[in-house]
Amino acid sequence: MDPHHEHAHQQTTPTHIHQHPSAGENNTHEAHQQEEMDHGKMPMNHSGHAGHGAHGGHDHNAMINDFKKRFYVVLVLTVPVMLLSHMIQQWLGLQIDFPGGKYVLFALSTIIYFYGGWPFLTGWAQEMKQRNPGMMTLIGFAITVAFVYSVATLFGLAGMDFFWELATLILIMLLGHWIEMSAVAGAGRELELLVKLMPAEAHLVKGNDIQEVKTDSLQPNDVILIKPGEKIAADGVVKEGSSYVNESMLTGESKPVEKKTGDKVIAGSINGNGAMQITVSHDSAGSYLSQVIKLVNDAQQAKSGTQLLADKAARWLTLVAIVAGIVTFFIWWFTGSSLAFAMERMVTVIVICCPHALGLAIPLVVARSTTIAAQHGLLIKNRTAFENARKIDTLVFDKTGTLTVGRFEVTAMESYMPDRSKEEILALAASAEQQSEHPIATGIIAKANELHLQIPAASEVQALSGKGIQATVGKDTVLVASPAYAREHFQLPPVQTDDTGTLSYVIVNGQPAGYLLLSDQVRPESAGAVQSLKADHITTVLLTGDNRKVAAVVGEQLHLDKVIAEVLPHQKLDAIKELQQEGRYVAMTGDGINDAPALAQADIGIAVGSGSDIAAETAGIVLVNSNPADIVSLIRFGKATYRKMVQNLAWATGYNLIAMPLAAGILAPWGIILSPAAGAVLMTVSTVVVAINAKLLKL
Repeated sequence: MDPHHEHAHQQTTPTHIHQHPSAGENNTHEAHQQEEMDHGKMPMNHSGHAGHGAHGGHDHNAMINDFKKRFYVVLVLTVPVMLLSHMIQQWLGLQIDFPGGKYVLFALSTIIYFYGGWPFLTGWAQEMKQRNPGMMTLIGFAITVAFVYSVATLFGLAGMDFFWELATLILIMLLGHWIEMSAVAGAGRELELLVKLMPAEAHLVKGNDIQEVKTDSLQPNDVILIKPGEKIAADGVVKEGSSYVNESMLTGESKPVEKKTGDKVIAGSINGNGAMQITVSHDSAGSYLSQVIKLVNDAQQAKSGTQLLADKAARWLTLVAIVAGIVTFFIWWFTGSSLAFAMERMVTVIVICCPHALGLAIPLVVARSTTIAAQHGLLIKNRTAFENARKIDTLVFDKTGTLTVGRFEVTAMESYMPDRSKEEILALAASAEQQSEHPIATGIIAKANELHLQIPAASEVQALSGKGIQATVGKDTVLVASPAYAREHFQLPPVQTDDTGTLSYVIVNGQPAGYLLLSDQVRPESAGAVQSLKADHITTVLLTGDNRKVAAVVGEQLHLDKVIAEVLPHQKLDAIKELQQEGRYVAMTGDGINDAPALAQADIGIAVGSGSDIAAETAGIVLVNSNPADIVSLIRFGKATYRKMVQNLAWATGYNLIAMPLAAGILAPWGIILSPAAGAVLMTVSTVVVAINAKLLKL
C-alpha cells in the first residue's frame, strides 16, 4: 500500500474476497466438511490414487473403514487357504488332505480375490477407462495373473498353484491401504480443522428476542450476539460491546486483537471475555473463512511444475513396472525355472514397483503446506509461485503499511491561497477523503476531527489510480494528489518545513491550494525482517511513490540496499523490469490494487495488508497481515516445502531403483528371494514413509 493514493481507495474500488467465485453451494459446516474430506476430491487423486475414488461418494473415513473390514474378512479366510496349500504344509511338516479339498481352496481363494481385491479391480477398470494406468492397474493385473494361473493349475495345467501367495498379497495390500489412507488423512487434516472453525449455529438478535439459527442462514445486515468464549459466526462489524478476539487460527497473529464498535471481525475467530453484537457483512459463502478454505482447496487441486513432473514419472513407472514384470517372467522361464517361480517373480516386480509413493510424494506435501500456511495468514493462490519462492534473490517492498505501521498523523500543513486558511484546506481534503479507508485518508480525517473542523459533504467522489482522490465539495472540485502526480502536472511552491513525512497536495479547481505533511512510523518488525532477508542473501529494494526525503530516511533506518522513490504505478512496472533485466529473480510486495501491473510483472507477486478483503488477483500469494516478518516466513517455508518435495521424490524413485532388481530375483543365487507379500509390505512402507515425511513439515 503506497503513499498517497496509490492505494485505490477501498471504499470506491472494492475488491473484496466475496467477489471471488463462490466457495460453492454447500456452505454449512457439515457440507463443507463432507466436501473437503470427500476422498474423491482429496489432493492425492492427482497421482495414482484414483482407485480409491472408485468408491464414489463415500467419505474418507468410510473408505478407511471399508479397507479395514475387507482386511479382517480376508485375514480370517487366509488362515484355511494357507493350511490347505501344499507348499505351506511342506514347510510346516503337515498333511491336510480330504476329498474336495482343492475345491474348498478354490472357493475360499475366489472369495478373497473378488471380495478382498474388489477395490483394486474396480480401480483398475476405472484407470483403463480413463486411459491413465497407475497403481490400481498394477495391483489388479498382479492379483489377476496370480489368480488365473493358480486356477489353471488346479484344473490341469502343470505347475504349483500359489493361492496362498494370492491371499497374503491381497491381505497385505488391504492392510497397507488402510494404514496409508490413515496417514494420508492425517496429512490432510489441517484443512478439516479450518472447516471446523466455523460454528454451526448463531444467536440472531430480533428486537428483544434472541433466536438460535443455522450459520449458513445468516444474511447481510442481520445482527448476531457473540457470547464470551464463543467462535464468531460471521464476518461483520461490531455494533455494540467490545472484547479481545483471538484470530491466530485465521491470520497467524498470536496476540488477541482488541475489537470495539465499528471494528471488523472475522468468522471463525474466538471471542474473549466481552459480549458483542455484530452486524453481519455478508453470507457464509462470502465469509473470509469460506474463501480461505476455497483458496486452500483450489491451491491443493492445482498442479505445479513439480507435481506435473511427479505425475509423469508415476505414469512412466507404471509402464516400466509392467514391462519389467513381463521381461522378468520370460528371463526366468527361458533359463529353466518353473512356470510358478517365473510367475511369482513377475507378480512381485509389478507389486513392488507400484508408483504410489511417487504419486503421493508431492500432493501430501501440497495438502499440508497449503493449509499450514493459511493458518498463519499466508494464502497461496499460485502453487508454482510458492514453490519458486526459494529462487527469490531480490525483494521489492512497498512502503506504507508494509515496512511502516500505516497510521498517519498530520504533522504540518500549509495554504497557498490567501483567501483560505490552513484549516480550510485540511477540511476540504478531509471532505474528499471521508469515504476512503486508506491510512492517509484516516490520518487527514483524524486531524480535522481533532481540530473540531466542520467537514462538508462531498459528491462525485472518484479514486484516480496513482494520482489521488477527487471530489466535488460545494462549488469546488478538490483533488488530494500524490506528490509524484502533483509535481508532474502543477507548478508547486517549495515546501516550507524541515520535517520528513508523506506529502499530500490539495488542488482546488485545478490550482495548487496547499499541502498536508503526514508522518508514519516504521514497524518494529521491519528491521528484523530486512536483516533476516540479508542473512539469506536477498537484496532489499524500497519502491515507493512517496517523496525521496521520506524514502531515504526509511531506507537508511532499515539498511535497505536500494531506494526508488516518487514513482507512479506504471513507473513501478518499469523499475521491476529493470531489475529483471539485471538477471534478478524478483518478488514484489504491494496492496494488489494499484500495484497490480508491478505485481504481475514480478516473478512472484505478494499482496500484503489485505486483511479480510482478499484482493490482488494478480498476486500469487496473499499475506493477510502486513507484517514484513511474514514475508521472511513465506520464503523460508517455500524453501522448506520444496525440500520436502525433493526428499519425497528422491525416496520414492530411489526405493524403486533398489526394490525392482530385488523383486526380479537378482539375489536369488544367494538365496535371497522376495515373495509378492514381502513386495507388498515394502511398497506400503515406502508410501507411509512419504506420508510421515510430509507430516513433519512445519512453518
